[in-house]
Amino acid sequence: MAGTRTGHIIVLGLGLTLALALTSACGNTAEGVKQDSRENTEKAREGAQAVKEETKDATPTIGAEAKDLGSAIKQETKEVGSKIAGGAKEVASDVAAKTQTLEVKTALLAAKGIDASHIDVDTDAETKTVTLKGSVPTTDQKEAAERVARDKASGYTVRNLLTVVSR
Repeated sequence: MAGTRTGHIIVLGLGLTLALALTSACGNTAEGVKQDSRENTEKAREGAQAVKEETKDATPTIGAEAKDLGSAIKQETKEVGSKIAGGAKEVASDVAAKTQTLEVKTALLAAKGIDASHIDVDTDAETKTVTLKGSVPTTDQKEAAERVARDKASGYTVRNLLTVVSR
C-alpha cells in the first residue's frame, strides 16, 4: 500500500504543481488581457483626438467651400433666370408681331375698296416693322392699304412694297 500511497502523493504533488502553474498562467493571461485593454483604450483615445483635430482643422475649409458653392449656385440661378426672362420677352415680341400681322391682314380684307387677295403682310418683331408685299390693281388701293396698315399697326413702321398691276 505504501507504493500506492506514494503514487497518490506523487499524483497529488503533480496536480498541485499543475494547478499552481495554471493559476500563474491564468494570472498572467488575465494581466495580459488587462494590459492589452489599457493599451487599446489609449490607442482609441489617441485616434479619437486625431479625428477631433482633423475635423477642427477641416471645418473652416468645408465652410468656405460650402459658401463658394452657394455663391456659384446663386450666380448660375441668376443667369438662368435672365435667359428665361429674355426668352419670354422674345416669345412675347414674336406673338405681338404675329398678332399685328393678323390684325393688319384682317383689316385689309375687311376694308371696302381694297382687293387684298394678293397682299402679303409680314411683321418683323425686332425692328417693329410691318411690310406690305404683293400687288393691288390701282394706286388708290395701294395708298388705302398703307393707311389701313398704319391705323392697325400703331407703334410699328409700315413699309409699302405693293406694286400696281391691273387685272
